[in-house]
Amino acid sequence: MKILISNDDGFDAQGIKILAQYLSQDHEVVVVAPNENKSASSSSLTLNRALQPIEVEKNIYSVDATPSDCVHLALSGMLDEAFDLVVTGINFGSNLGDDVIYSGTVAGAIEGRFLGLPSLAISLASWEGENFDTAGVIAKQLVAQISHAQLSHDTILNINVPDVALADIQGFQTTRLGKRHQSEKSVMDKDDMSKFWIGENGKEADNGVGTDFHAIANRFVSVTPLQIDLTKYNEMDTISTWLQAVK
Repeated sequence: MKILISNDDGFDAQGIKILAQYLSQDHEVVVVAPNENKSASSSSLTLNRALQPIEVEKNIYSVDATPSDCVHLALSGMLDEAFDLVVTGINFGSNLGDDVIYSGTVAGAIEGRFLGLPSLAISLASWEGENFDTAGVIAKQLVAQISHAQLSHDTILNINVPDVALADIQGFQTTRLGKRHQSEKSVMDKDDMSKFWIGENGKEADNGVGTDFHAIANRFVSVTPLQIDLTKYNEMDTISTWLQAVK
């Protein structure tokens, strides 16, 4: 296959290099990724200026842009090439539970799905980053099977890999998103009290059996199918009744 690779940690990050290394063993890969860390950029697109891709080396492009920008450009005219699959990652740090709303790596996969290609996002679920090769092997295994996955057209796979040696992986689990507690309070900057830092993610709240949090805690690879449609269908009748009372 011909695979487009992107991420939100930047084109020079260890994770994306490992991902390209493993996937290029069996496939043709092209990397189009941000020029620097763009974590937590979600699905934002840059619309107030033109974007200039820079070819760092053959089939590796750096762009001063978000992950969604990079995937959008690569699939919509920047490259005169047809791709079969979009893979984003390997993210440094987990994308579990509520994280997927903010994640630039997940957003890059969503953009690929928006533009008609099967897409998956892969993350190494720790801040130690000791076993990127484990995630590289897992990515290679899953991509080898992706053509056999009878997924609906709007499905994105969000994959989290425990940061352990490959021999210590206990297997794969299909999971749902867990939930976090409310995030920590914003923190005042030590040098300028008029500025604030966004607070850290909340701790795990819903992390029971079946969740992505539980799978990672037990050294299973978590594979969560995500959908683009955010409509809450079971509330539609309630909203319709409520709207009838609006004068």
